[in-house]
Amino acid sequence: MTSVTEKPLARAGVPRPRPPVADILSGALDNPWLRFALRRLGRFLVSLWVLVTASFLMIHLIPGDPVRGALGPTAPVELVEERRRALGLDDPLWDQYADYLRHCLTGDFGVSMVTGLPVSEVIGDRLPGSVELALVAFALVLLVAVPLGVVMAVLTRGGRRRGGELAFTSTSVCLAAIPEFLLAVGLVYLFAVRLPWFPVAGQDGPASYVLPVLALAVGPAAVMARIVRVELLSVLDREYIRTARAKRLPDRLVYARHALPNALTATLTLAGLTLTTMVAGTVIVENVFAWPGLGVTIVQSIVQKDYPMVQGVVLVYGAGVLLVNLLVDTLMAMLDPRSTIRES
Repeated sequence: MTSVTEKPLARAGVPRPRPPVADILSGALDNPWLRFALRRLGRFLVSLWVLVTASFLMIHLIPGDPVRGALGPTAPVELVEERRRALGLDDPLWDQYADYLRHCLTGDFGVSMVTGLPVSEVIGDRLPGSVELALVAFALVLLVAVPLGVVMAVLTRGGRRRGGELAFTSTSVCLAAIPEFLLAVGLVYLFAVRLPWFPVAGQDGPASYVLPVLALAVGPAAVMARIVRVELLSVLDREYIRTARAKRLPDRLVYARHALPNALTATLTLAGLTLTTMVAGTVIVENVFAWPGLGVTIVQSIVQKDYPMVQGVVLVYGAGVLLVNLLVDTLMAMLDPRSTIRES
């Protein structure tokens, strides 16, 4: 009966009834990729809201009057009151919070208490320096750590070359244990004071990148090289690697096509954590080398008690870390689609 009645309707040009919206949504949510994307995006938005809320409460949890602390004890009362009204600190707390959220959505982080300049303008001027320094150091970590870990895994596979394994492990542990501040000071003393090969401060030409990039990259490169070696050694013991060798495939094909892609999934996760750590590490390194970035800005703002500037920089750093984690999770899902199914 159904086919008899549908054919005249189709010939008459009458459209068939569409499935309900609930059925469409239910079918879409059956897609593991869509569920994964919605879940990750939800976590990102919730984390971002927590970050914004924490930065807002920061200025209200500080003991005393933040405006008085920023302007100093000798500032006139009229100036303090005017600045408080300009910042909206006399409004009810919920009104301040709603206003803060609204301005954050538009990229307006307020005005500096010390200089009177817009915080977003200062961040826009200083952010490229920090991002550039972190990305150059991260690229150096990948270019050094991944090949070094692969070479050491190949050389020490099966318990061979115990001396080389011990030397590599000991050296990488020592380098990873050195704090960034101490390493930066040591590099300045050795390569800028004792041996004046590189400039000690500022951003002026390619030579000025060498010392701060090394201070940021040495420790993470040592850690990542060890992880790459351990992961590749684990992969080389798998059954499919033995099968590839039994087919008499050349070693370069075994490593390039079968071993390395499977070992790099864990390395990618570590790379994301490394990048977020290096972004935070730029705060210390920039102050050692007087690098024109957000690290110098946030330290100066803390000393000067310029709380709107501190809030804006903290938001930018936190949002950057959350965004990096989101991108790493997405890349991991693309390289290993089984992870989206396991989480469903």
